[in-house]
Amino acid sequence: MRAPQTTDLALLDLLLNDQQTLTAVERFAQIHSRQERPLQEKYYRDLIPLTTPLPGQQYGFEVDLDACTGCKACVTACHTLNGLDKNETWRSVGLIHSQAHNLPLFHMVTTACHHCAHPACMDGCPVKAYEKDAVTGIVKHLDDQCIGCQYCVLKCPYDVPQYSPERGIVRKCDMCSSRLQVNEAPACVQACPNAAIKIVVVDVAKIIEKTNQNCFLPGTPAANYTHPTTQYKSKQKLNLNMVAADAHHVAPAHSHMPLVFMLVLTQMAVGISAVNALLPLAALRDQMPDVHKVLGALALGIGVAGLNCALLHLGRPLYAFRAFLGYKTSWLSREIIAFSLFLGAASAYAGSLFLPLSVTASVQNALSASSAGAGILGVFCSMMIYIDTRREFWSAPFTVIKFGLSTVLLGAAGSLAAIAVLAHSGSAAGAALMKFAEPFAAAFLLASLIKLVSEMSVLSNTSESTFMPLEKSAIIMLQHSGVATSLRFICGFSACVLALILVANKTNAEFGMPLAISLAALALAGELLERYLYFRAVVALKMPGSVM
Repeated sequence: MRAPQTTDLALLDLLLNDQQTLTAVERFAQIHSRQERPLQEKYYRDLIPLTTPLPGQQYGFEVDLDACTGCKACVTACHTLNGLDKNETWRSVGLIHSQAHNLPLFHMVTTACHHCAHPACMDGCPVKAYEKDAVTGIVKHLDDQCIGCQYCVLKCPYDVPQYSPERGIVRKCDMCSSRLQVNEAPACVQACPNAAIKIVVVDVAKIIEKTNQNCFLPGTPAANYTHPTTQYKSKQKLNLNMVAADAHHVAPAHSHMPLVFMLVLTQMAVGISAVNALLPLAALRDQMPDVHKVLGALALGIGVAGLNCALLHLGRPLYAFRAFLGYKTSWLSREIIAFSLFLGAASAYAGSLFLPLSVTASVQNALSASSAGAGILGVFCSMMIYIDTRREFWSAPFTVIKFGLSTVLLGAAGSLAAIAVLAHSGSAAGAALMKFAEPFAAAFLLASLIKLVSEMSVLSNTSESTFMPLEKSAIIMLQHSGVATSLRFICGFSACVLALILVANKTNAEFGMPLAISLAALALAGELLERYLYFRAVVALKMPGSVM
């Protein structure tokens, strides 16, 4: 047999070598021409983990900022493949840029839910409509459990949950968990033409350590609150002075009118209830029955009206009975429980006064004190609901002053008006209590002036030019809601003038009643306007938004 020629071996070696050095396109063509793998197989293997997370780990997005061009293919794919509503978006694209003139650096930023290690949305939800998967760490929203209270929207510092008015619920990104379960990449990952987004396994302890140092992404909210797991990477060093392109954008927030009425009315009810609980200390026990009846009924009626207003805020009010489920972590659940106790005690107290029951004065006083105590607890929970969102305009000093002093001044004004009406009708107790008009009016005047000065201090931030949150709030109050701001101060200062006049005429029932009623009406109107601005002028925390 003829031995193989050297040239034949050389040709064979050459062909074999060619097979080992095919380009990516040639290898792709060979594999798919034989239909050995699905057409989208590269996304199943290259851009998602091959194994599920181990204990102490979870899935997270990884974004290559150098590869992202801002084409928004990820946004379109997320919207289309997840069947989102017309105005619903779970992923967005923004821009951050350097403020240094000698360093013209910018990055396009694609962002969705960060599936945080400690998700604020889940902690704040009153009905436990969120869960964090024990294996993957993905934060999922349970649509059928949601009542549409939108508190998670306020709690999330990255503006992730989106409320759908048509559905009456909130929805959000779940990292396309149904696709990941079958080893398919999420929609945004599949759509990115530059493979700028992928799913990785992250170590939760390292993420917490990193975000505790606020090492997340320049131009974004502080990361040490929820510990987001998304990792943004770049070969260039990210300048900590980088800002979002829309950092100077100023726009009013949602007014949440049902909450405006709910907060003001419940605080008025609690204030009146507290005044009623303190009246027996005035040493007029034998003249109190008709005063207690009026104030007790007034507090109960206003409280019921306020809590019914809250139902108008819910997207699915028929499921409001679930709202106590999150009492361990949610201030909203605690507020609902506290005000439910307030209404229960107020109802029992009113029943002991109006129904033909044999109830001793000590029991009535105990019920009155319990009603006031539960109401004050409810107001405290109301404060914490907004303080816990970590928005500067809703910070503890501002919120405690607004909510606490609203309770004081509305309680004083409402009680004074009721007592003045009793005095005008010839009630001995009402006439006797008119001598306490001076301390009532003084309490109202002090609380009102402190509130008005506090609100005016926010407006002084317009002298700055940094577009910090409080400066934006001042701009919204003066430019976007100027009429409401003007009316708020007109009502507030006019009520203070009436309080001074009422003190000078406290013994004149004919003159005192219209003054007291006018004072209460102006106070209520002023507080409604203040609470409207409280929601309207807050600056929401968010990721970089659309390019301006």
